Amino acid sequence: MVRPSRSHRVFQGVNGVILSLVVVVTLYPFVNIVARSFSGERQIRAGEVTLWPKGFNLTTYRIVFQDSMFWRNYGNTVFYTVVSTAVAMILTTCYAYVLSKKHLKGRTALVGVAVFTMFFTGGLIPNYVLITTLGLKNSVWAIALPNAISVFNLLVMKAFFESLPGELEEAAQIDGLSTYGTLLRVVLPLSKAVVATMVLFYSVSFWNSWFSAFLYMDSSDLMPVTVYLRNMILGATGGSTAGAGTEQLSQVGANIQAVTIVLTSLPILCVYPFVQRYFVSGVMLGAVKG
Repeated sequence: MVRPSRSHRVFQGVNGVILSLVVVVTLYPFVNIVARSFSGERQIRAGEVTLWPKGFNLTTYRIVFQDSMFWRNYGNTVFYTVVSTAVAMILTTCYAYVLSKKHLKGRTALVGVAVFTMFFTGGLIPNYVLITTLGLKNSVWAIALPNAISVFNLLVMKAFFESLPGELEEAAQIDGLSTYGTLLRVVLPLSKAVVATMVLFYSVSFWNSWFSAFLYMDSSDLMPVTVYLRNMILGATGGSTAGAGTEQLSQVGANIQAVTIVLTSLPILCVYPFVQRYFVSGVMLGAVKG
């Protein structure tokens, strides 16, 4: 075994110190937010909260958890996220698979149509008129369909499919598989990394989305939890009547933002470790090669 040189050991030491600092800088805001969510208003305003709660306080959590509207909106968020992510993955995968075929006639035009939407949109009012005219208001489709295809995700998946050996698909066709059979039984099993990465991207996007629901949903029973928590912040900081428990929340306005961040981030943080091992390989394998 070759003994590492002195310069190599110095490099490893410096590299370890730098990476440790990066980890500390990255984790500190998250730990601080959690500490603030369990701290008292006076301690937060005085700047006494760093990595550990001061003046332990569960008032805001209790108000939120005792409100039936919170759980109803939380269920809406889960439903919207699952359905929207499923629709987005089906459409993005099919579109990317088609664009990966270099022999396809009109391929350049299809790519151009997708890229065009990255820079130009129809605008807020035309989109609202379109959703209303199609009768999609107050339904999950008002959230899922307008945001079904992310062009960035589409191009990443397209590049990944292009990197797969064409001989595999030719062999599948010789064995009698149809186009959809080849996609489902050959291509997708080899694309677990990029599929898991795209599922993570889409699910985080739909989970955090609130404006589409705020725009297209008329009833509070249909709102996602992000709108509920937004209303709580308005009620706690602006003195409005929006949100639940406004009078009580005015007493804990200093930690309401921390509580909302914790409640909305926790499910994604729980899911992320299961797809993290696919994340780097999915993005790098699907990256545009120079």
